[in-house]
Amino acid sequence: MINGKNAFFDMDVGKAFAGFNFPTIDAESMMATQRKNLEAFTQANQLAVEGVQAVTRRQVEIAREAFEGASAALKELVQPSAPEDRIAKNAELAKQVFEKSLANYRELGELVSKANAEAFDVIAKRFSASLDELREQAKTKAHR
Repeated sequence: MINGKNAFFDMDVGKAFAGFNFPTIDAESMMATQRKNLEAFTQANQLAVEGVQAVTRRQVEIAREAFEGASAALKELVQPSAPEDRIAKNAELAKQVFEKSLANYRELGELVSKANAEAFDVIAKRFSASLDELREQAKTKAHR
């Protein structure tokens, strides 16, 4: 502080940086890069939405199949039979339901993973291309 004033705020920034040569910004190429980034994000978002739709459709199919399977199992279970046969049928039904549920969960997980990978791949490729564009712009500026 000098005379109760902060000298930093009294500094002339223009004079302080007068000796530095700042590169000019190529607004057109910057806008083109941002446009490509936006297109990539839009494409990734579309892939994500399609993935959610695929998972939802499959979940509806699984629910329908489960309902149909439960109806068929109930019809079979109400038929008169010996207690030993009923126990065996129940055990077999429980095993089938468990295995089918496991397969369905695995399938849904694979659908989600595939959708995520596709959307991420678009973003990763665009990020890499964006860095390449930046590198090329820096080379162009350096040669001027």
